[in-house]
Amino acid sequence: MSEVGRSRWQSLRVNGALVALAVLSLAPLLWMVSVSFMPRGEASHFPPPFLPSAVTFDNYRELFATTGVARNFGNSLLVSVAITLLSLLVNTMAGYAFAKLRFRGRERIFQLLLAALVVPAQVAMLPLFLLMKQLGLVNSYWGVIVPAMATVFGIFLVRQYARSIPDDLIEAARIDGAGELRIFFQVVLPMLKPVLVTLAVFTFMGAWNDFMWPLIVLTDQEHYTLPVALAALSREHIMDVELMMASAVVTVLPVLGLFLVLQRYYIQGLLLGSVKG
Repeated sequence: MSEVGRSRWQSLRVNGALVALAVLSLAPLLWMVSVSFMPRGEASHFPPPFLPSAVTFDNYRELFATTGVARNFGNSLLVSVAITLLSLLVNTMAGYAFAKLRFRGRERIFQLLLAALVVPAQVAMLPLFLLMKQLGLVNSYWGVIVPAMATVFGIFLVRQYARSIPDDLIEAARIDGAGELRIFFQVVLPMLKPVLVTLAVFTFMGAWNDFMWPLIVLTDQEHYTLPVALAALSREHIMDVELMMASAVVTVLPVLGLFLVLQRYYIQGLLLGSVKG
């Protein structure tokens, strides 16, 4: 076999292995979607079928008609969008300040923030809940939103990317008489677009999938986000496999769609941040 033939055969083997691994990885997701369209009770057969004998939308109709999932979906959307927008504003301003502004104790404060990364989030939940109680934010959307407005990871990501912005550009804007806020919004923010998209995807996915904190701070079922509501629903419909798979599809679709739409910018932000940071 020639060198070209061996290279082509090796490439085919590698690609074949990658395709097989991709199919194995996607199989549970595809089965989840398939089961959501099955008639009631069909997924409980042994062995469980991979495709429905007859496609039906009854599971989705029941999910939205009788379980109140539509309201919980709206709650999750409201909370996730609010967290994403506020987090982008706070994290970008803080990251830019740590990257380009000169103030006393800047490096020491940043080191303390990085040290907070090693502290498990569960450790802070009790004092955070007591703080939300003192502020009167328990059982409210703001009780979920406020603690997520700033994250150490978000500040670090923006700071690493903002360090690549030329200091001469910022100084030129200052010489022209621009204030710090104008420099930030008109000069710096447009240059942060790739990392902003990356941070937005991370933040939205984290807020949408968050279960523990909304479960702690929300006590009224009307305020439940989708993961909390589905956990409660699973206790009532533990044998309704098709209904639970439909609820799982409803939970996964928004974040999957967001990732597919912003995939190009998301990967670009990660790559540029790793090179420039």
